[in-house]
Amino acid sequence: MLFKFKSRATADLIMLEPNGRQLLEIIGKTPDPHGIVTAAQIPAAIAALEAAVAADEANAGAPAEEAEGADDEQQPPRDTVRLRQRAAPFIDMLRRSAAEDHDVVW
Repeated sequence: MLFKFKSRATADLIMLEPNGRQLLEIIGKTPDPHGIVTAAQIPAAIAALEAAVAADEANAGAPAEEAEGADDEQQPPRDTVRLRQRAAPFIDMLRRSAAEDHDVVW
């Protein structure tokens, strides 16, 4: 499944289901097939995403440091694409939508 985010202020944003689900959960929305982030909710959504990105980056180095002595086979695979990279287009869409007072739907 794909999430297709739409706003009158920007081009459409398409995300794979796991990535879109993660972002929607961060902003407190249920990852239903259809939903809305109203213009009034956008500032809180941006703040929640930025806080999650900061927390993700703070935790990024910790697992690698703890597992230095372990074999490579025992370490879980690390996600090479960080939350910051996945959330950046969505945050941009939210900012542009807020500037023009438009809702974001999916």
